[in-house]
Amino acid sequence: MVALPAFTEAHLQEICNVLANTETGLTGSEITTLLVRLNISDPNPTASKRVRLCEALSLKQRQDRCGNNVVGFIQEAMSPVRYHANPDLFEGKRSELNTVLAFCGYSLLEDGRVVRETAATTLTEAEQRARRLESTLRARGVHADVLRFCRAELVQENYFHAVFEATKSVADKIRDRAGLTNDGADLVDRAFGGDKPLLAINTLRTDTERAEQRGFVNLLKGMFGTFRNVTAHAPKIKWPIMEEDALDLFSLASYLHRRLDGAVRTSW
Repeated sequence: MVALPAFTEAHLQEICNVLANTETGLTGSEITTLLVRLNISDPNPTASKRVRLCEALSLKQRQDRCGNNVVGFIQEAMSPVRYHANPDLFEGKRSELNTVLAFCGYSLLEDGRVVRETAATTLTEAEQRARRLESTLRARGVHADVLRFCRAELVQENYFHAVFEATKSVADKIRDRAGLTNDGADLVDRAFGGDKPLLAINTLRTDTERAEQRGFVNLLKGMFGTFRNVTAHAPKIKWPIMEEDALDLFSLASYLHRRLDGAVRTSW
């Protein structure tokens, strides 16, 4: 068999992030079974699934001096028969993997085979991803103010910049509606917090409505703390964002935009 180039640690980590995803990926016992079947050592069996799998595959390709067993593991893990009861899960994970594999010079086919192809490093590939992302978001009914952040230039780097810009768009709308210049949690508190907020998402007449307003404040702060602040300070190579994470963030930003559109200025 022809020796395949070893995967970079960054690419291997992203592959394992997809294969061992907490919610949709392989279980711990499934990882054990596949590693044994492929005669791959398990140097850190007590680690998290993603770390455990990445360390096992990384060690194997260092020993082999090639990426053949990494490709073999992907093909075993993504064998279509494993997903016969949930074909949508298979297609979703295949799409996620292909986003990463495209930059490694590979593609995962519908039959579960991994084949070589020219590595994607150009804006053309990013444009294809952008179209797919926009199509998926339109199907979700995402707010128009979020869709404009699906440009190829923004999704080229693992959606890092698109997520950053989408969160900034929420802050910009709050500033426009409230006439403020603050940012982050301080902006949210000034606009929606306290007993006499500048903006309200309901009439604030009942305990339930006031509780909803407080919940909205916490939701806004949570988004800024989780996405805006991290992406503003962490290098993109140290804070990778997969497509599924970007989709969820865009959906959250869409919900916030719709509530902001319906918010009204108060008069106390």
